Amino acid sequence: MKQNKLRGQIPEQYKWDLGSLYPGDEGWEKDFGEAGRILEGCVAYSGRLGEGAGILLEALEAKDRLWRSAERLYVYARMRKDEDNRDARYQAMLDRIQAFMAKASAGLSFFTPEFIEIPEERLAGFMEAEAGLGRYRHYIDVLLREKAHVLSEPEENLLAQLSEVTGATGDIFGMINNADMKFGHIIDEDGEEAELTHGKYIAFMESRDREVRKSAFTKMHGAYAALRNTLAATYSYNTKYDVVSARIRKYPSSLEAALSGDNIPVAVYDSLVEAVNGRLGTLHRYLALRQKIMGLDKLHLYDVYAPLFNIEQEPIPYEGAVSMMKRGLAALGEEYVETAARGIRDRWIDVYENEGKTSGAYSFGSYDSNPYILMNYSSKLKDVFTLAHEMGHSMHSWYTRRSQPFIYGSHSIFTAEVASTVNESLLMRHLVSEEGDPERKKYLLGMHIEEFRTTLFRQTMFAEFERLTHEAVERGEALTADRLSEDYYALNRKYFGPDTALDEEIAAEWARIPHFYRAFYVYKYATGYSAATAISKGILEGGAPAAEAYISFLKTGESDDPIELLKIAGVDMSRPEPVLSALDTFEGLVSELEELV
Repeated sequence: MKQNKLRGQIPEQYKWDLGSLYPGDEGWEKDFGEAGRILEGCVAYSGRLGEGAGILLEALEAKDRLWRSAERLYVYARMRKDEDNRDARYQAMLDRIQAFMAKASAGLSFFTPEFIEIPEERLAGFMEAEAGLGRYRHYIDVLLREKAHVLSEPEENLLAQLSEVTGATGDIFGMINNADMKFGHIIDEDGEEAELTHGKYIAFMESRDREVRKSAFTKMHGAYAALRNTLAATYSYNTKYDVVSARIRKYPSSLEAALSGDNIPVAVYDSLVEAVNGRLGTLHRYLALRQKIMGLDKLHLYDVYAPLFNIEQEPIPYEGAVSMMKRGLAALGEEYVETAARGIRDRWIDVYENEGKTSGAYSFGSYDSNPYILMNYSSKLKDVFTLAHEMGHSMHSWYTRRSQPFIYGSHSIFTAEVASTVNESLLMRHLVSEEGDPERKKYLLGMHIEEFRTTLFRQTMFAEFERLTHEAVERGEALTADRLSEDYYALNRKYFGPDTALDEEIAAEWARIPHFYRAFYVYKYATGYSAATAISKGILEGGAPAAEAYISFLKTGESDDPIELLKIAGVDMSRPEPVLSALDTFEGLVSELEELV
């Protein structure tokens, strides 16, 4: 029977080196104690923000020092816990820093209400008198823009104190999903009993053996169906918090509250859903083509991830994946590729799955550390794309943190998903262009089409689901397990069309999507994919100038609203054209594949 390795069995070169955060827990404990003193210094500015330009600058810089320290402490504890979610030591450390951050939020709750009470003419005088405040101009503009949604100081303090509790639903889901749930075993392609895990699920769903796919699909969703009432309650309360929080802050809806921070018009969200719904016929056409290519009487949902063409696939060693990625990203320039290669040598990446490790993949890190990547690499071509995707995030962080002050040292998910998907798109175009085998080229073409289906279409379906659930709660309706399953099943019917066999197990899939605990997040994958399709095409056609413009965008962090920053890279997401253009590309790929088969 195949079992996951324990973490101690993974060679060191395949584990991330967290030394740029802390060499060990002792340094974390020292900084944790110091963070309390930094917080005391910040709180001392309460009631003083309007005294003068110098005091305001001091307060802003003190606040940055606090969150810069807290970020580093949080990232270390979180990443150590993600190595093995069963480790009680890092569970406790993460709980401590989360509690401190809630305390810090409460302690600084005076800041925004007090700041927005400074008369605007006085604030303008401060900006003129103190050059150092210029660094904070965009941050100040955002605060003033959100003025109508800021509560009184006591109210902000109360909400800040509750923040440790209000995040509980996501934490509970995470522990159920990553630490407690077991999915049993299936018989794999080799006839051996193999454990079904998050990390192995997609690999099983891509198996050539239909019984392996069906078994993995059935067992995975069956495990969530068995907990459907518990998970419905968890998700329901998460959604209720979104709705109540939006009402408290006087937003018209939870969707508008979620989009407000990035200054994204609701029309961008709605037009994405509308545009994708308008092209579902092309998706259905592709699914019919998939059924034909696979030679199936009926296409089931456990068939949609299987490769369209059964070419022989040798396992791709991790080192081979790195080499493929570097060649694929060559269009971004020598500095980009060499920096990514150096990061791999310096062990930015935690490569392989082990018992208790958090599933999936992500890019993380603090302003003062290296960027880091968590993976669960399984030697598939898809893992090569995951590596390129997460390296896009990490390189975005690397450029931003060397170009922007801490206040702008992060990036909106709206722009972050562009940085990751440009890498995937460039890698795909490179592999297709260098492939001489017609059968392998068809395989890659099918894989490219699947990227569109799983990102542009699937993530938009998720976005529709989130809109439905939040609107239901806003109308005072209950999100029962039956309601969630019925709505989710109906959306799948619409997206997969009448000719696909809609297996009843899919009704429980909503319960296994972690992104739903961060409301109105997933639509950014679809918009990001659309923007990245345009940018990568521009880089390949425009050469060095287009690549340089893109690198300039990567350096901007959060120094302006996301839509304005993307214009630097040549894309205007306030207009529908990028999404429609991406949908046109999808239709062209489907037509090309139809001609080839």
